[in-house]
Amino acid sequence: MYTEHFGLVHKPFNLVPDPAFFYLSPNHRKALTMLEYGLMSQAGFTVVTGEIGAGKTTLIRKLLKKIAKNCVIGLINNTHESFGELMTWVLDALDIESNATDNAGRYRDYINFVVEQHAQGRRVVLIVDEAQNLSVQALEELRLLSNINIDSDIFMQIILTGQPELIEKLNQPELEQFAQRIGVEYHLKALNHPETQRYIEYRLQIAGAKNYRDIFSDQACAMIYCYSEGIPRRINSLCDFALVYAFADDKQTVDAAIITEMMKEKKATRIIQTKKDENADVKRVKDWLLEKHKIALI
Repeated sequence: MYTEHFGLVHKPFNLVPDPAFFYLSPNHRKALTMLEYGLMSQAGFTVVTGEIGAGKTTLIRKLLKKIAKNCVIGLINNTHESFGELMTWVLDALDIESNATDNAGRYRDYINFVVEQHAQGRRVVLIVDEAQNLSVQALEELRLLSNINIDSDIFMQIILTGQPELIEKLNQPELEQFAQRIGVEYHLKALNHPETQRYIEYRLQIAGAKNYRDIFSDQACAMIYCYSEGIPRRINSLCDFALVYAFADDKQTVDAAIITEMMKEKKATRIIQTKKDENADVKRVKDWLLEKHKIALI
């Protein structure tokens, strides 16, 4: 709709994770490095957490492109209990054929598959996205799956990504043995103010904009940072709508007035929900907007 108006080849702020638009902020770079280190060091369990929309799924997609060819990858996305039993998910993710009608039989087929891959020089890597949805029982079952690893022989590695609730769940007394097996863990933080502006400009540049630094004013970027709290998915949503508003007004630049108009209408629908306790950096940027530019966020 607005791509031609702004000289874009692609839509820059899709909500669907796209590794081609992945912005490696210092924090995201560390998270990706920790994931790679977990694989290289043959950690039994690697855990990466972050807020909703922080970029965990995109990190996994980026990792999948870099994983060695001697790894067999299984990816579980649907972790809600209503989707079935864990063992069924595991067999499906790893393309393991099984005619077993009970978990004991499925577990035996899983063991045979992993051992066979190990004999052929391949390592099995199971990635569980949105792992905070797993029950304590399902997490304990995952730990039991890792029992196939013997001493220094790593047959199977498991990577968990999830929201901060996953940390709370793993700290429960019932999962103490699980927590002790976590070799690598990292929490993916939100972007700060300068990173948010670089993120916006980077995605515009990747989308084909030649004047990518001029499409969003500095004040507009600061406002988007405050409203999004530096969460990439929220940034994408706000920037996408801002470009639509600018296109509707036949403007080449998204300025503070456009963001204010947009947020007034969004606030009326109550779609945007922010934390009750804002962080210190958001407050500092809000104060800067008010003092230097006389912009009071609604």
